[in-house]
Amino acid sequence: MSSSTLRVGILAGETSGDILGAHLLAALHDRYDEIVVEGIGGPLMAQQGLESMFPMDRLSVMGFVEPFKRLPELLRIRRTVVRHFIDNPPDVFIGIDSPDFNLRLEYKLRRAGITTAHLVSPSVWAWRGGRIHKIKRSIDLMLTLFPFETQVYRNHQVPVEFVGHPLADEIPLQVDASEARAKLNCSSAGKILAIMPGSRAGEVGMLTPVFLEVAHQLTLEEPGISFLLPAANDARYLELEEHLRAYPDLPITLIRGQSRDAMAAADAVLLASGTATLEAMLLKRPMVIAYKMSALFWAIISRIATTKYAGLPNVLADKALVPELLQDEARADLIVAALRPLIASGADRESTIAEFDAIHRQLRLGYSDRAAQAIVDKVSVERR
Repeated sequence: MSSSTLRVGILAGETSGDILGAHLLAALHDRYDEIVVEGIGGPLMAQQGLESMFPMDRLSVMGFVEPFKRLPELLRIRRTVVRHFIDNPPDVFIGIDSPDFNLRLEYKLRRAGITTAHLVSPSVWAWRGGRIHKIKRSIDLMLTLFPFETQVYRNHQVPVEFVGHPLADEIPLQVDASEARAKLNCSSAGKILAIMPGSRAGEVGMLTPVFLEVAHQLTLEEPGISFLLPAANDARYLELEEHLRAYPDLPITLIRGQSRDAMAAADAVLLASGTATLEAMLLKRPMVIAYKMSALFWAIISRIATTKYAGLPNVLADKALVPELLQDEARADLIVAALRPLIASGADRESTIAEFDAIHRQLRLGYSDRAAQAIVDKVSVERR
């Protein structure tokens, strides 16, 4: 432990960032006698001593339209934060995710002589690769959660440290399906498919009819199969209830939240592309990834994307480890065909699970301690 005081500026704009920041601050507390924490965050970072300058939810904007509507307020918040830290310089400022907001803030603070670090790499490997030049001007250290992200920073002489992923630390290497089934009051017999059409209204509207048709077709092929359908929140629960009216005889259980338990209880998972694919992989559950969006957004995304894969398991493996059925291919018949070998026991299923395990071990590095030590090392260098 250092005997000195550390002054930390920190900013997270979303719940996921609040979680990352809280773990990092807890590990920094173990390394210093005293930490002074200022910035913006949520309740978890507040438990680590942060008095948030603004409510974190004022930074949580989604989509293409909302940021423009909220732009005056967001600019005012950023100006206030910049002025505060220039007048009261921290030893280090840590921006967590929210790159569109944080990178500009980090750029201004770095120009003022403040050491800046950014936690969670923007997806420069997937699209908008030109952002690497802005990142290089804005930060002194990038902390990445995935190993493949480091090379692009090294190629541009940006100091970078791979710190592992907190979910890989949190989720055990082996997860007992029978315990999860008991928790959800599911039968221990029979195959179970977890169905997860996303957390946003647009995703649920696009994917749920297809996913439920998949479930219907599987009941005709696989006697005794049942389904778990976790709803991300109360609004999604009501939407999913409406969709289920078209399938009154489907052996499906709609639950509030508990998506991790649903995946752990399942033999396989059908889900939308997103962070849930990483969670399913860490739970060692074979999966099919399917996704649809409006024709306009698909035309835009398909032109600017530079990655071969949509799902994190495939990106991490750098190969088609799990099936991806996107846009026009996100059809019930194709999804059913992809799910059949995953539901059945066999060598292909076991091989996929073994690869999931290898990736889990690669990511399971002790995120909190590695991230904190990287910050300590950077501050120590700057203090010399």
